[in-house]
Amino acid sequence: MDSLVVELQGLWTDAVGYADSRWLPSLIVLALAGIIYVVAGWILRRLQRRLAARTETDLDDEFLRSLRKVVRLTVVAWSIAHLLSEWVPPLVTETADDELLNEVQPQNWVWGIWTVLIFFPISRFVGHLMTTFETRVMSRTDTALDETALPMVNRFIRFLVVAVGVLLALPQLGVTIAPLLGGAGVMGLALSFAAKDTLSNLIAGVLLIMDRPFQVGDRIELWNAPRETGTWGDVIEIGLRATKIRNPDNLVVVVPNNEIMQRDIINYTMSGEDIRLRIPFSVAYEADIERAKVLLIQAALEVKGVKPDPAPIVIVRGFGPSEVNLQLRVWIVEARNRRRIADEITGIAVDAFAREGVEIPYPKRELYIRQGDATGLLPAGE
Repeated sequence: MDSLVVELQGLWTDAVGYADSRWLPSLIVLALAGIIYVVAGWILRRLQRRLAARTETDLDDEFLRSLRKVVRLTVVAWSIAHLLSEWVPPLVTETADDELLNEVQPQNWVWGIWTVLIFFPISRFVGHLMTTFETRVMSRTDTALDETALPMVNRFIRFLVVAVGVLLALPQLGVTIAPLLGGAGVMGLALSFAAKDTLSNLIAGVLLIMDRPFQVGDRIELWNAPRETGTWGDVIEIGLRATKIRNPDNLVVVVPNNEIMQRDIINYTMSGEDIRLRIPFSVAYEADIERAKVLLIQAALEVKGVKPDPAPIVIVRGFGPSEVNLQLRVWIVEARNRRRIADEITGIAVDAFAREGVEIPYPKRELYIRQGDATGLLPAGE
């Protein structure tokens, strides 16, 4: 028991002796850090309020907000690093002959973590700067695709800024970058083979953003629509991997970008809202073709959404087994109403044909019976 007390007294004496020359500098560092932390924050807040009242943009506010976070992180990191240098003995590596001082000390770890942390407010400010730029670009161009492409670029740049901070911090944490880069290259090659379909979709997504064959809000044709549903839809999202399209039955079809780039893209609204419809009709050979043309044009002009200029026209497309094939060509003012307009024109035309006696053909067969001796038709010998 006496030996334990003596041992504890020795430990206490060593601890007091170790802290005797260190507690006062540590208190000075903490007090100085606290003063700088409070004063710098107060000055930057006052400056932010004054700039906010004088400027219309909020970029200066976001800059000072990010700067205040960087200053506070710097003060905290500085105080922790000084405390570690005072209280933690330097790390050494023992060799056969001597002890070598390690290149990376605990205070280096603090500054490495500080390097990573300060890049987060920097990334936020860069993102805010990009958002302001996006807002101005979209207000000038007013294109739906910018709402998809620019935020995507924003997120990529913010990630890149944080990645730069991590790379700068690795040497301070004692991590060598060169082997990591070599390993990352080999791993990237392996992943490229394992995820080639995903990579092809990503590349196709970038090409879609660059080429702009359609934009968010455009109406395009679907190739693999579910059975008994609409074969066209409106683009609601263009992602890096896939594009989402909502069809007229309110079903969202997710199409991989690689599949889109390998097909013909039929865009009904890219060239504007005005498009031309071609509606097929058939009349019997005995019908008055010219009268049928007049009735079709009149039916088209009765439907709301059909443009009178250019005027609707009807042409003869060809001849069938029991019908003459006609085609009504009309211009409409809104591409999204093409199905409704075609349906209304067809209904009015059917009523007009019935009223005016224009026959709509149906399959017919004419049989000719010849009278005569059937002996020659019988087999020989009967």
